[in-house]
Amino acid sequence: MSDILNLETLDVDGAIRAQAEDIGLDRSAFFKKAAVAGGGAVAGGMLFGPFLENASAAISTKRSKKNDVKILNFALTLEFLEAEFYEQAVANNAFATPELTLFGQTVADHEAEHVAFLRKALGRSAVKKPSFDFGATVTDKERFAQTAQVLEDTGVSAYLGQAGNILQKAVLNAAGTIVTVEARHAAWIRFLNGGGTGGSPEARRPAPATFDKPKSEKAILSAVKGTGFITG
Repeated sequence: MSDILNLETLDVDGAIRAQAEDIGLDRSAFFKKAAVAGGGAVAGGMLFGPFLENASAAISTKRSKKNDVKILNFALTLEFLEAEFYEQAVANNAFATPELTLFGQTVADHEAEHVAFLRKALGRSAVKKPSFDFGATVTDKERFAQTAQVLEDTGVSAYLGQAGNILQKAVLNAAGTIVTVEARHAAWIRFLNGGGTGGSPEARRPAPATFDKPKSEKAILSAVKGTGFITG
């Protein structure tokens, strides 16, 4: 699939390259810095530093190839977060049971592959990996399990929230193959957590609802910013 989903597919008409000129950069400088408008905009601040701050724009509900790149970079931002979270948890053996160990190691591999896939698809258009500080969530066994559940639920809502904004079939198919795996992760960690904590018995089940609720880019990025996990 990565051979189908790539920059040439996304930028057949040169729209992505032209966007560099829209923000006052020549195309050469644009690619040297490897930045495009992506999912980095957050209410009250930016996640990825001064250059991306100038190039960033919110995902639009008007479908286009340029918008597909923003969506993929939004997805990549979340995959960077999840991949680093699980990588650090594995390194710290932040697992209370053998079942959680299997979950953590398996999901760490999945998220790393999601990152590699999206980076290859975006090529030079991929946003830069940010810096992270997960604190005790990647060392404390109880906090790891609780945080993993929140991150997986968030990932499902984020992908679902962008489904209607995607133009290209290749991009939609790629997102679909990831969101279904994220949903399996969410159910798995909910099961290991005894169905989660708080709320009604129905809300604590691995599959708590008949329909999942999509969330907007703004809602997801505001929630991610609120964790304090992304430091720069």
